[in-house]
Amino acid sequence: MTAEPSGAPLEEFLADPAHCTLDLASAVTHCAKSLGLRHAVVYLSDIQQRHLVPLTDVAPSLPIDDSLAGWCYRTQSLRVEESDRDGTTAWHPLLDGAERLGVLAVHARAITAESLRRGRALAALLAMMVSSKRAYKDSFVRRTRTAPMHLPAEMLRAFLPPRTIGNRDVVSTAVLEPAYDIGGDAFDHSLTTTSLHAVVLDAMGHNLLSGLTSAVALAACRNARRTGADLRALVENVDEALSRWLPDQFCTGVLARLDYRTGVLEWSNCGHPAPLLIRDQQLIVDAMAREADPPMGLRSLLPARDRRVHEMRLQPGDRVLLYTDGVTESRMSDGRLLGLERFAEYVIRASATGEIAPETLRRLIHSLLDSQESRLRDDATILMFEWQPSR
Repeated sequence: MTAEPSGAPLEEFLADPAHCTLDLASAVTHCAKSLGLRHAVVYLSDIQQRHLVPLTDVAPSLPIDDSLAGWCYRTQSLRVEESDRDGTTAWHPLLDGAERLGVLAVHARAITAESLRRGRALAALLAMMVSSKRAYKDSFVRRTRTAPMHLPAEMLRAFLPPRTIGNRDVVSTAVLEPAYDIGGDAFDHSLTTTSLHAVVLDAMGHNLLSGLTSAVALAACRNARRTGADLRALVENVDEALSRWLPDQFCTGVLARLDYRTGVLEWSNCGHPAPLLIRDQQLIVDAMAREADPPMGLRSLLPARDRRVHEMRLQPGDRVLLYTDGVTESRMSDGRLLGLERFAEYVIRASATGEIAPETLRRLIHSLLDSQESRLRDDATILMFEWQPSR
């Protein structure tokens, strides 16, 4: 009986500067071999999270809703199965922090504790490689798209952050549809050492100028946020940017900041639907309903006062939903409008089953897309964050 290889070959491979320019498929092969694994294949989720697409042409795409690989993706859990050929396949989730990238298939003659440990290590390594390369590798983009993308959507998506971010205390996740033809909807979220910042925007119209309006608003938010500005200053920075560069444009939105150490939530509502609060598996009606200020870019409509910032304290386990009106005005398969109550009820039912937040939004947005001839009345964006302090 021979001992399984140690990690030394992998260390040598990673330490060699010549390997930095290898394409990912070659890197997967070399890393798997260095760890003593028989074969490995990376599958990435398509942009709408319906399929898992292999990075090589040697394997077919797999449906996320109806495959073991999809089960691994949906639950972020290991799955093992007997392969068609001799041996077994272990499916490992590919995660960049809280963001679901896809899955890794590790083929072996037999599953052992050591092969599973090395498979997990390989998945963690490859997730970092994918995240570092996908921003500039068009080959990744081509494989994860199933239709041509319209120019406004191409521009706006370049500004969007990962769908999901989080740490031990808070997770924030978002979806945006129609994926290939969005107009003015956008979202943003980010983490500091103490806070989660979250934004949902809805610009006037559904064209390139709408996308440009949201892009400028996102940039203005980030510009102020990265100087340590408070929430009111963030909104005022958007007002100033739109007034200066796009004086005929405006956008509605909700900008929020959660101190995840204390649970104190601040938000400003600029002509947008009020956020929803779900607590103890119930919708707390009108918990965050406040009189809205005018949309951003229309500062002249505001009386002689500053933008208003509201505040409340969350309880552990609370979920907050920011959304655009395209969500509640969409129709379900029975022909009825989704509406606020059904929207909240869907999230409550999913969370009661222990479903992770990104999966809840994925299934919800698909239920809207797959009804009424798979068409939404308007862009539909949902951002949900959950505060669950680790202590």
